[in-house]
Amino acid sequence: MAMPKLNQLPPPPPRIGMWEPISTAQPAELDMSRTWELQKFMEDAGLYESGEESLKRQEVLGRLDQIVKAWVKKVTEAKGYNEEMVEEANAVIFTFGSYRLGVNGPGADIDTLCVGPRHVTREEDFFGELQRMLAELPEVQELHPVPDAYVPVMRFKFDGVSIDLLYAKLGLWVIPDDLDLSVPTLLQDLDEKSVLSLNGSRVTDKILHMVPNVQNFQTTLRCIRYWAKQRGVYSNVAGFLGGINWAILVARICQLYPTALPSLLVSRFFKLYSQWRWPNPVLLCPIEGGSLVLPSWDPRRNFRDRNDLMPIITPVYPCINSSYNVSSSTLCIMQQEFQRGNNICEAMDASVTGWNTLFERFLFFEAYKNYLQIDITARKDVDLMNWQGWVESRLRLLTSKIEKDTRGMLQCHPHPGECLDKSKRFHRCFFMGLQRKPGVCAQEGGPFDIRFTVEEFKNMVGMYTFKKPGMWIGVCHIKRNNIPLFVFPGGVRPARPKRARENGAAAEVDEAGDGKKRKIDESITCHKLRKFDSVAGTKNTPLAVEAKLDDSSITARCPIEDCSQSCLGNEGSFKFSPPVGASSSVSGSSSSTADVILVSDIVPAPSVCQQGSSEEHDRFQDDAQSMGEAQKNFGEGTRVENEGVGQGVATGRDCSNIFRNDGGVEELEPTAPSSNVVPASYGAQKPLIKFNFTSLVRANC
Repeated sequence: MAMPKLNQLPPPPPRIGMWEPISTAQPAELDMSRTWELQKFMEDAGLYESGEESLKRQEVLGRLDQIVKAWVKKVTEAKGYNEEMVEEANAVIFTFGSYRLGVNGPGADIDTLCVGPRHVTREEDFFGELQRMLAELPEVQELHPVPDAYVPVMRFKFDGVSIDLLYAKLGLWVIPDDLDLSVPTLLQDLDEKSVLSLNGSRVTDKILHMVPNVQNFQTTLRCIRYWAKQRGVYSNVAGFLGGINWAILVARICQLYPTALPSLLVSRFFKLYSQWRWPNPVLLCPIEGGSLVLPSWDPRRNFRDRNDLMPIITPVYPCINSSYNVSSSTLCIMQQEFQRGNNICEAMDASVTGWNTLFERFLFFEAYKNYLQIDITARKDVDLMNWQGWVESRLRLLTSKIEKDTRGMLQCHPHPGECLDKSKRFHRCFFMGLQRKPGVCAQEGGPFDIRFTVEEFKNMVGMYTFKKPGMWIGVCHIKRNNIPLFVFPGGVRPARPKRARENGAAAEVDEAGDGKKRKIDESITCHKLRKFDSVAGTKNTPLAVEAKLDDSSITARCPIEDCSQSCLGNEGSFKFSPPVGASSSVSGSSSSTADVILVSDIVPAPSVCQQGSSEEHDRFQDDAQSMGEAQKNFGEGTRVENEGVGQGVATGRDCSNIFRNDGGVEELEPTAPSSNVVPASYGAQKPLIKFNFTSLVRANC
């Protein structure tokens, strides 16, 4: 009798994909515990639909399948085919996208594909007879056909369930119910729109066949999709990644770690893609060739493919880059998010933080100082839907044009999705965040003039083939403080967090943005501008601004002693010049001396110029909003006079970007509440004025 085999390990999983797995180690107890925590977090976040909603979706799909079958028979009969042909006429509904992958959440739409025979056309029959049949059904609402889209689609709600319906005409007279779309010969003699429509379902099925464990893949993908939406990088049309892109990236991780549980797969996802050297492509399998004349992604032969920045290749013939919309700016943003995710996962390994930190929402409307606001209007709902679809598909071109016209020094962050102002009918709004690209200092880039770029974009959008009267687009530059309230939840602008308590005691502030709070001594009158060295990353000696108040002006010295430019004027100072007759009192005091407080807890970007980071200068412009109170006390129309700003190249630390580069004069912005003026009893017995330099700088992003 053969000896029993003790402690026999399961056989290693077969290789799936192009390379051997990185690890086939069995899950540890810690991985199981963290996976349970992750699933519990997603359940609490409401990422799973209820059983009733799932059943309703199945019923809707069954009803839709009956409708398209009846539609094909009706079209076949109307075109004069015999009774036998009418009896055999058939169409089949396939699903793809998040529903087919098994990761759809509550209220998500269903991506569907209708496959019909060769005699049923898209233009006349699908967007003709079928559209009319659907419009007559009481269950169908918000029917919106888009025949001129890159992939023609019909959008509608069926009994409350959102449906995106595509159509593909095969070269078959009869469509069997058990049709296998993975057979490449089905693509023979098809038009381009039909091939694109079929690819969604074919790619989805292929992905599910190429992952070693479908359940682990689905849990991991559901997690990554939620993370991408929370961090504002889930939108193919905006230049980020869409559902199929994230699915391919997650599937590649599952191939490399075939035995890993979702918690480890999420960690390895961020670790791998934070180190990925784009534009090296992500592939699930070798690029397939074929006998059909359909081009696959090949940068060696196709010049256009060489320009792809983040190629993620679909696993079925024809293999194409599914992320062609990605721009230099959106790639940079996603790389930053990958790195952030990796840092958090490493902190989780050290038991420093939890899953909720990874999924914190990105506060888009608080992240930048400068934004582009794109408004569109129309006269009717149908016109607005068509106009919105066209403009939204062109926004990525605006990003590319800005990058090109500023030589890659201005970074654009498109907001994924439109904003709705309920007070206006037939109106939609889009936003883009603007900032200097990391590593570009203010002296190198200078002010950016993108007026011609914007006008060129508006002219291009205005060439819409189906443009109707009332379709209008406007683009304007706005500051963070002027963002309309309708973009915020409840129409209320959130208060910016204070960086220090104003009670004279030592406050704790998260200076470095690493979650660690450090004490700041605020018991002295000369308040400190805490900062980090822009090169070495170490903390410098605290800086202060001293100011003198008299009846006509406030004069202050530059806080940076070794500043090589006369950024505060030739005398190293600036002054407030109140209008004639205005009161010079501050907080009810006429003392001759005042301390001017600059409040900031600056964390420069990793790569900055020697003169100091652009982020540091940006924070000067925006942090303490007490300038309005100073203006209020001096009277309306207060102006700041900058005396002779130098334009030379600095060799040491430089704060010249605090002020206008042309030495001009601008009005102050009365934006601060009265509470920003610190009582005279605080610290020494002299009044304290908080202010910032919001209006003193051009749009230096």
